[in-house]
Amino acid sequence: MPLPKTLIPVLLAWMPLFVLASGQDGLPADYCRWERVDYSIVEPLCGLAGDAQRGSEIVSDSGRGNCLACHQLPIPGIEAYGTIGPPLAGVASRLSVPQIRLRVVDSRYLNPMSIMPGFYRDPRLINRPAKKYVGKTFLSAQQVEDVIAYLATLK
Repeated sequence: MPLPKTLIPVLLAWMPLFVLASGQDGLPADYCRWERVDYSIVEPLCGLAGDAQRGSEIVSDSGRGNCLACHQLPIPGIEAYGTIGPPLAGVASRLSVPQIRLRVVDSRYLNPMSIMPGFYRDPRLINRPAKKYVGKTFLSAQQVEDVIAYLATLK
């Protein structure tokens, strides 16, 4: 009996988690494992402290975070931004830093159908990455913590 068409996207979204459960290795040497607790990642990646100024530069850089492609951010002089994701002004008054961290690291733990890139997602879970990202995360642990430090200033 064939699967219902509505079930196929859900299975495809969760399939990477089954691959992880099989115990495969192959993570980059500099990848810091992190732990999800409820709807957050409590500990900073690799124990790193973020820098809000560097984070501001990353979110507005189309070659790195490129957050402006989908989100409105309160960055002076920026008038063009995407509207796919929610506006991020005031995000730190709505979410805790650990909750923000999970969303930046891998929002698919909250919504398996999310189109937001998991910037520090397990590289083994990235579907068809560009050649330069094969076996790598989109941002380094330091860059992710910098972005989080910046987003934490948006109250």
